[in-house]
Amino acid sequence: MTPLANDRLLRALKREPLDRTPVWFMRQAGRYLPEYRASRAKAGDFMSLCRNPELCCEVTMQPIARYDLDAAILFSDILTIPDAMGLGLSFAEGEGPRFANPVRDPRAVAQLAVPDPEDELRYVMDAVSTIKGELGNRIPLIGFAGSPWTLATYMVEGGSSKDFSRIKAMLYDAPDALETLLSKLAAAVSLYLQAQIARGADVVMIFDTWGGTLTPATYAPFSLEPMAKIVAHLKRVAPTVPVMLFTKGGGQYLEAMTETGCDGLGLDWTTDIASARRRVGDRVALQGNLDPSVLYASPERIRLEVARVLQDFGNGSGHVFNLGHGITPGVNPEHAAAMVAAVREFSPQYHSA
Repeated sequence: MTPLANDRLLRALKREPLDRTPVWFMRQAGRYLPEYRASRAKAGDFMSLCRNPELCCEVTMQPIARYDLDAAILFSDILTIPDAMGLGLSFAEGEGPRFANPVRDPRAVAQLAVPDPEDELRYVMDAVSTIKGELGNRIPLIGFAGSPWTLATYMVEGGSSKDFSRIKAMLYDAPDALETLLSKLAAAVSLYLQAQIARGADVVMIFDTWGGTLTPATYAPFSLEPMAKIVAHLKRVAPTVPVMLFTKGGGQYLEAMTETGCDGLGLDWTTDIASARRRVGDRVALQGNLDPSVLYASPERIRLEVARVLQDFGNGSGHVFNLGHGITPGVNPEHAAAMVAAVREFSPQYHSA
């Protein structure tokens, strides 16, 4: 395999010496870019865009053309797996995702089948191959999936939720059904990420968007343990490919997440990165954690906030600079450019390589 021209992300996740901190950002291909909005209009709707490998490649490459980033991330959606399970996914403008066939009882859970990623999700795999071909060996490609708990929240609620009433009721009243659902989703995510790696993904990331809604007593069995199963599977089948975990609102669980055997942990903006580094030591890399709202501020203030995050992490490798969550649609693309430029300017002083 031809080595990557820029492998800073991979080396940071291995905590190897670097010349500067690598930078990419979540949702870097998205609605804040006018070229993305043009591609989506060309596709007709969001799911048509996701199901078109050529357009997925086009959108994935748009921020790479704009910014000097150290990684590309597959353009897709975390809900492709539930859609492939037959739940009937759609996106209403301004309302978010909706499932026509939500999973609300043990019988519905029992009827779910684990999809074959090279069959029902072939369009995602073809997108990975297309993007990898377009990238060549310039920078790594990040593949991703939603965590089992996060996917389950959408599947049981039928879409987005503010109070998670239906899945919390299932958790407390029908835990066996929820455990069965999470087990199926862990198997599905494991195969899905394995297939992305086979198609060329250099790193994979599991997004546990709603793990922070759980209590400390329920986080481990219903969110962490299914993710740990996925990490264990991937380490068996692709031991050299780094795996990152990100639980939004999960800063209190960093030590437990480290024990899964993952290579990197994403931090949201509510977790102090200096404290996180002291807690996990050099066992995992840390990714994050600029508040995405900082990008609404002036470029001068963005530079100050980037410098603060870098200083808080301190000297040495093991830091992947990122936002604490995805970039928001109203951000000026030039402000994202200011963030990337600041990381490149300020981070070399924290490295000796």
